[in-house]
Amino acid sequence: MKINWNILKMALLTISIVVLYGFSNIRNQKSSISELDIKFTDGNNLYLTNVMVNKLLIQNFQGYEIVPKENLVLNSIEKAIEANEMVKNAQVYLTVNGKLTTKIAQRNPIGRVEGSSIYYLDDEGKRMPLSQNYSARVPVISGNVTDESLKDVYMILNHINKDNFLHKNVIGIQVVKNQKYQLNFRTDNFVVSLGRAEALEEKFNKLKAFYVKGKKDKSLANFSKVSLEYNNQVVCTKI
Repeated sequence: MKINWNILKMALLTISIVVLYGFSNIRNQKSSISELDIKFTDGNNLYLTNVMVNKLLIQNFQGYEIVPKENLVLNSIEKAIEANEMVKNAQVYLTVNGKLTTKIAQRNPIGRVEGSSIYYLDDEGKRMPLSQNYSARVPVISGNVTDESLKDVYMILNHINKDNFLHKNVIGIQVVKNQKYQLNFRTDNFVVSLGRAEALEEKFNKLKAFYVKGKKDKSLANFSKVSLEYNNQVVCTKI
């Protein structure tokens, strides 16, 4: 029987590669974490710091840096990070060189509620605690704040944040009785009576048209209140 040495060599080479790969994979799994890499998806660690995330992991997974990689449960680490009230979501994975990488998306506040308690309203309409590390420059929400009125405020803030003029000028929303709302402007003394949170696009268009005209004829300083509650008109109260 003639032996085909080429086939035999190829078989031995294949077996050697498989054995080496298996040995390398086992060795890699049993090795510990080489480094912790913390990344924030928006590029800014405003409400959390690397130190805070590292401390959080140590508290929940004591000595995670010496735990063999095969024993790490990445899903559990993600849930531990997401349990922090400043985190929207987190992704955790291991790189080939043993680096434990966490990608963290922080919650984004769009308003600051100042009532019986103080907290942020985030871009999903949920309550968010204040941070000791950073104070967001967002409109202040005051007055008769309830769960129901917060739904309206969230809708109003979404309109404001989509418009460059409004986003730049509106610094506060006051909740008044009967689910009506007033806006405070950054540089002008008058308040804007928005009325109910309905027909917002039309109301804000009227406000911008009024503001452009008032700037042009320098009449803005003459008014203490600007009402957008009435159809097709802006009603002003003089000082």
